[in-house]
Amino acid sequence: MWSFIILLLVLWIVLSIVGFVVEGLFWLAVIGLVLFAATAIFGWLRRKTGSR
Repeated sequence: MWSFIILLLVLWIVLSIVGFVVEGLFWLAVIGLVLFAATAIFGWLRRKTGSR
């Protein structure tokens, strides 16, 4: 499970970088950042509930 979350985080970072580099794809950067934040929050919440 953790490897999948880390893979998604890396994928969203790459997507954001491509969105910032390619001039017409700013929307891709925004989507990548939003998905990165959502995945990080999901992973953090899973870790908190799994430790009990």
